[in-house]
Amino acid sequence: MLKVEIDPGSGFCGGVIRAITKAEDYLATHSRLYSLGAIVHNEAELSRLRERGLITVEGLADVPSGETVLIRAHGEPPSTYEQASGRSLEVIDCSCPVVLQLQKSIREAYARLHSEGVHGQVIIFGRVGHAEVLGLLGQVDGDALVVENSAMLMDAMDSLDFSQPMEIFSQTTKSPSEYAQICAMLRERGARLTVHDTICAQVARRHQSLAAFAGEHDVIIFVSGASSSNGKVLSDLCRSFNPRTYVIGGIEEINPAWFNDQDRVGICGATSTPKWLLESVASYLTRWP
Repeated sequence: MLKVEIDPGSGFCGGVIRAITKAEDYLATHSRLYSLGAIVHNEAELSRLRERGLITVEGLADVPSGETVLIRAHGEPPSTYEQASGRSLEVIDCSCPVVLQLQKSIREAYARLHSEGVHGQVIIFGRVGHAEVLGLLGQVDGDALVVENSAMLMDAMDSLDFSQPMEIFSQTTKSPSEYAQICAMLRERGARLTVHDTICAQVARRHQSLAAFAGEHDVIIFVSGASSSNGKVLSDLCRSFNPRTYVIGGIEEINPAWFNDQDRVGICGATSTPKWLLESVASYLTRWP
């Protein structure tokens, strides 16, 4: 029989909980609500909310005039709010407070780096095309360098002006260790670099606790949506401490060949993975023949 344990730190982060709660509250008295992009990067949770009336759209053009649109925790650029106002759309703003503070900090940094006689560089460590990163770029009209990893930074090094100051920010859900590596690479090249600690504290703590959790179990089942950026980062972290780490979206993807009798199995997930899904996977494995 397998010995199954759910990571106590896994499940929705505060920003996602807040967004989903607001959506559910609205849908309790309304038949539909439009979400600008997926409210959470988890297919199972999206399906549950879709049944309640949540309609996911890719752009405001897909929302009929006079309707209500939800801005998810990832945040949006200023242009989104302007467009919504111009189309008479009601807005439920669920931007995570951590993301809003990051947006403000980037605007302020850009103003400093482009004051009289200064032509500095804003750098964002994040996934190209990610909703949060697009919202950050929108704060400075796209005038920032986005790097996903050390290889991308190396490719961009020759285009950087190291005679000017630089300020670097991280997407809130990125790896603290990878962010430190990116910053170290810039400093090694002599950058006059100001580093902003913008990784969500809840996410940073999860990195620390998840590393220990992965090492304490024979097998790790990591439950995550395929499009979750945070899920990719955290599952890679688990695999670095436990090579028997397997990523699934749901019970139907579990392979019996992964387990031996009496294995200690750890169940964990991304900041976009609901607790109910973790619990259903654990319940299924607990009944394993």
